[in-house]
Amino acid sequence: MLKKITFVIPLYNEAPTLAALAQGITEHVGAHPFRILFVDDGSTDDSWEVLQGLRQEDPRIELMRLRRNCGKTAALEAAFAVAKGDILITMDADLQDDPAEIPRMLAKLDEGYDLVCGWKKKRHDPWHKTLPSRAWNKRIAHQFSLPLHDVNTGFKAMGMEVAKSLRLWSDMHRLIPVFASYLGFKVTEIPVRHHPRKFGKSKYGFSRIQKGEVDVQSANFILKNQDALLYRAHKTLVRWSTVLVIVNSVLLSLGILFTEIPVGLGLIFVVFFFNMVIYQLYTFYNQNKLAELMLYRMPPPDPKRFVEIYEETPWEEEVTGS
Repeated sequence: MLKKITFVIPLYNEAPTLAALAQGITEHVGAHPFRILFVDDGSTDDSWEVLQGLRQEDPRIELMRLRRNCGKTAALEAAFAVAKGDILITMDADLQDDPAEIPRMLAKLDEGYDLVCGWKKKRHDPWHKTLPSRAWNKRIAHQFSLPLHDVNTGFKAMGMEVAKSLRLWSDMHRLIPVFASYLGFKVTEIPVRHHPRKFGKSKYGFSRIQKGEVDVQSANFILKNQDALLYRAHKTLVRWSTVLVIVNSVLLSLGILFTEIPVGLGLIFVVFFFNMVIYQLYTFYNQNKLAELMLYRMPPPDPKRFVEIYEETPWEEEVTGS
C-alpha cells in the first residue's frame, strides 16, 4: 500500500549538502508519493537560494523560512503544524543521515510501530560529542523507562498522528520519543548507517548540555505531575520536612549543649541560615516548575509564529491503492 510521506529537514547554513540530500531522498523513497519540506532556520549562507533552485527543478520540494534563527525545536514545531500525508520522516541536513535507510524505517513502521528512531550505532562524530551523547541517552532511557539507545537522533519516522500530537517547546525535540511513549504510541529503534560530516560545522556546544539537562528535569516534572500535582506536592513537602526536622534537631541539640561558648551560638545561627537558604531554593525551584507546568497545560501559541515564507505544493488526488 502506497502512503503519502512528508520529509521534514530543518537546516541552518547547510547550502553544500541540500541538493545531494534531496536527490538521495528521491532515489530511495520508492513509489510512495512524497514531499520534502526544507525548513531554513535563519541561515546566513546561500541555503535559501539553493533551496529555491531545487524547488524550481522539483515542485515536490516545499520550502519554509523562519524570520530568524529560532532553533531546531521551533523549526520542527512549525513544520509539523503544516505537514500533510500519512507518514512524517525527519532527517538532519548535513548528509550524516543516510537516505538509503528510508525503506527499512518504513518497513519497521509497517510492523505496527508508531515511531521509529534511527540508532546511530556506529557514530562518526568527534569524541567530545559522542561521549556526552551516549551518557545522556543512557540516562534518559533509564529515567523514562524507554528502551532506546539514541533518543535524540534526528532520523525518525512516525505516523502523522504522532507528529500532530506532540507539544514542543524549548529544546524538547530531543525528547520526542519520550513524549510519544507517554501518549501511548509504540516507539522503537533500528540501527542505521551514519556518515562523517563533510561540509559545514556541528552546531553542538556545551550550552546544549546545560539546556538539555533543564529540559529533562522539566519534562520529568510535567509528565509525573500534570495529573496528580497535589499528591506530588504533598509527597515532596513531607520528604523535605522530614529532612529538615532531623537536621534541625541535631544542630539545635549541639547548639544548646554549647550555648556558653561561641561554637554553640554559631550552630544556632547555622540552623536559621540553613532553613532560610533551603526555603528560598525550594520555593524558587517549585515556582519555576509550576509555571512551566501551567504553560504546558495552557493552549499552545501559534506554531507558525516565526514563519516568514512557506511555499507548498498541494497533493494530487489519492493514488490508486493508497
